[in-house]
Amino acid sequence: MAKTEGAIGETQLIAELKNKNYRPVYLLTGEENYTIDVVSNLIEQNIVPEENRDFDQVVLYGRDVSMTQVVSNAQQFPMLSPIRLVLVKEAQDIPTPQWELLAAYLDHPQPSTMLVFCYRHKKLDKRSRAYKAIAKAGAVLDAAKMYENQIPNWIANYVRQHGYAVTERAALLLTESIGNDLQKMANELGKVFVVLPQGATINEDVVEQNIGISKDYNVFELQTALGRRDVLKCNMIVNHFAANPKENPIQMVLPTLYNYFIKLMLYIQLEDKSKAATTLKVHSFFVKDYEMAAHNYTLGKLASCIGYLYEADLRSKGVKNTGTVSDGEILKELVFKIIH
Repeated sequence: MAKTEGAIGETQLIAELKNKNYRPVYLLTGEENYTIDVVSNLIEQNIVPEENRDFDQVVLYGRDVSMTQVVSNAQQFPMLSPIRLVLVKEAQDIPTPQWELLAAYLDHPQPSTMLVFCYRHKKLDKRSRAYKAIAKAGAVLDAAKMYENQIPNWIANYVRQHGYAVTERAALLLTESIGNDLQKMANELGKVFVVLPQGATINEDVVEQNIGISKDYNVFELQTALGRRDVLKCNMIVNHFAANPKENPIQMVLPTLYNYFIKLMLYIQLEDKSKAATTLKVHSFFVKDYEMAAHNYTLGKLASCIGYLYEADLRSKGVKNTGTVSDGEILKELVFKIIH
């Protein structure tokens, strides 16, 4: 069993599992369900040999069991395998008072049992006896949501693990279009893996052809064109959006532009521009775009842009709009006000 106590990262945890360096208990928790699922599935499919799972592997669900039942299963000895796995999914559904029983068990855990809790959407109180006991006897994986500036590197690593490569521009395009939803990102990349040979490079054309994200007409390109106050490019993109409202719904466009202009306001006010990527939580690739846009907008103009976006959002929801003005027309008017 591994000896290091407390928090553990995904990479370290997976490495320990592959090296069969097991701990008596794991708590997989946090907001990023995708990471919890990856680790949970790895454990479920690899700890106990398939032919022995009927005897030495138990999968429980928090809404269906008590902590007494969980502990009872954990205290049993394996029959055919070196390790008995007790995997508790949706563990957050076990009532909080019952977790005290787990703390008592972990004072003297069964050394041949691996007990794993998948605790989603919220976190076990770090001040509780149960949490402290898990951290002491085993490990806690806190699967936090990634910031969008971390996603391009995640994409590059994920693609590499599957035997492919990806261009920086393609990774950024995916990030801007999909955001930090790792499950959705993995699903979309899976479409590409099906059609490309091993070792191939995923570029913008591949993304456009297989995922349906236009490399020329997307929110990322629109915000770049707005930053440059490129009237022709802005009009081309917004006209495409108006003609294809299902591909680029206004409900997705407006929040992205709002975040962009808020970050541009922050950039202009930064005293140390070398810290822009960290402060704005954007990929370093984009810093040059903010630098360029800062020459084209004053703080006063940006404040007006935020107002235009707020007004466009209200109109898209039917406020001060009788329904005769389409979302496409609202976007066109918005872009005109921003760049003029």
